[in-house]
Parts: sequence; C-alpha cells; structure tokens
Amino acid sequence: MPITLSAPELQAVEQDLDRQAAAGLITPKLRIKWDVALGILFIHLAALFALKSSLFTWKAFWTFFVLQWITGGVGITLGFHRLLTHRSFHPPKWLEYFVTLLGCLALQGGPLKWVATHRVHHAFSDRPQDPHSPTRGFWWAHVLWLFAYDDVLDHPVKYLRYVPELARDRVHRWMNDTYVWHTVALGALLFAFGGWPCVVWGIFVRLVFVYHSTWLVNSAAHIWGYRTYQTNEGSTNNWWVALLTYGEGWHNNHHAYPSSAAHGLRWWEVDLTYATIRLLAMAGLARDIRLPRGSPAKMTPISEAVRRLQRFPLPVPTVFSV
Repeated sequence: MPITLSAPELQAVEQDLDRQAAAGLITPKLRIKWDVALGILFIHLAALFALKSSLFTWKAFWTFFVLQWITGGVGITLGFHRLLTHRSFHPPKWLEYFVTLLGCLALQGGPLKWVATHRVHHAFSDRPQDPHSPTRGFWWAHVLWLFAYDDVLDHPVKYLRYVPELARDRVHRWMNDTYVWHTVALGALLFAFGGWPCVVWGIFVRLVFVYHSTWLVNSAAHIWGYRTYQTNEGSTNNWWVALLTYGEGWHNNHHAYPSSAAHGLRWWEVDLTYATIRLLAMAGLARDIRLPRGSPAKMTPISEAVRRLQRFPLPVPTVFSV
C-alpha cells in the first residue's frame, strides 16, 4: 500500500516540526547503533596494521591509491552522489549499475540508504532535521551522527520515500541489501592478488581514507571556506576538501545548484569528477548533462520540505516489508 499521510496528519506533522524546530527540540534519539560504531572502530584499528613494515609493499600502496579513486571518486562522488542522488547526467543502465557497485565497495551503506540520507540533508540542510549538521559540532557532522539511530533514515520503509525510483529497481535493491558482501569478495580477491599487505592497504587503509574524505564534506565544507552564493544554510567552498574528494569540496556551489554535474564553477575550482563525466560524454556514455541554470537554490521553510514528501507515493516492495 502507498506510504502516505492524510491531510490532517500532514498538517499535524508540519505544526509539530515547526514547533519543535522553533524550540530547538529536534535532536537524534540517544539510541546508539552499535553495529555501525563497532564496525567503523574495527576498520580503523585494522588500518593501523599498515604501520608494520612487513605489511607495506609498493604493490599494496598502489592498490590503495587506485582503489580509493575507483571506490571514492567514481563510486561515491560520481555514482552515489552526482548520478543516483541528483541525476545530473544519464549513462547507459549497465554503467549506472557498475558505478553503483563501485560505490558499494566504499562501505558507506547501500545505495538507497546513502541517497536517501543525502536527499534529507538537502531538504533540511543545517536545520534540526539535517542528519549531519555541524550546528551540533564538528565531530557530530564528521562521524558521530553515524552512530545515532534516526527515526526516518534507519527505518526500513520510511526512508524509501526519498528514493522511489531506486526502490522500484531490483538491481539497486539487491545491491542495497548485499553491499557488505561485495567488500568481503573484494578482500578475498586482494588476498589472492597480493596477500595480507594488499588486504590491509586495499581494504582498511582505503576505507579509512575514503570515509574521512567523504565526512569532511559534511563537516569542514559546512564550516571553513568561502561562500559564493547565499543559500540560507552553511555550505562553503573548500579547496582542500575538493582536492581530497575529486571536486565535492565546492559544496556551496553544489547547494546553490544541486542538480548540476559541475561543482567547480570558476576556472580555478578544479573538479575532476566533472572532467570524468565530460570524458564519458565524449565516449557516448553520458548524456543530458545538467549545468547551473537560473537563480541559485535557497532553503525553503521546513513545512514545505515535509510537504514535498507527499509527491512520492511509493508502493512498498516486498523485500522491504517489516
């Protein structure tokens, strides 16, 4: 059955959100997701084995270097973000599935959950409902938000409202459910390729590097940098975050023009991900590339953001039944 609210229910939600936001009462529940917390802790501890000289080889280092670009730059930045979240360009379906698979290897959650989280961020950027706003502190925006249960984003049905087109796609649903196992398979391949050094550098060191690079967009790029556009929220353009994330650090530009494939909008704002999209277009693998048009986007009232959810009545797939 469709996930919808009646008119009186919607009005009650809007009034409650406005009241709580005005009072500063909306905060995450203190319900810790121990599986996430312990998993991220384990990955960081395992990465420390890279300090052992016996686990360093140049083969392992270049495995790390290539895979951090493939999974972080192509999988997360180009795939999960600019393609799946904002549909800033259109590739062939097989390529969409391939870059989604690469994004799964970054181990930041399945594609549906990742995209839903980012769309919520745009809907409530730096408001109480934003899942990772630095208005609660740098470390909250950087990593601590991942450990707190969210009533919407951690609910197996509620967050689907933000990703209706992906939820109807069997391949994306399958990758959302199995994303952890893709990294396990990659680990086995790396062990066969180069033993434990390639596993440590290609899995654990890479994950830590890509994690913190991605998280800096949520934290640093909402605190430090310059603002080209007045977007009614705190996003900034940060050159060193852009360098680490293949162009994602031009975050104020992105919030001003969310659907644009290009985030670097000045000649010196280097955006390697947009360059990659242009190369795909030259090869006939990307079309309908969207660029900034019209006036910059600005945040809307909270009630309007909630109302937008009603535009996506979504039949709940059996695979997501609870």
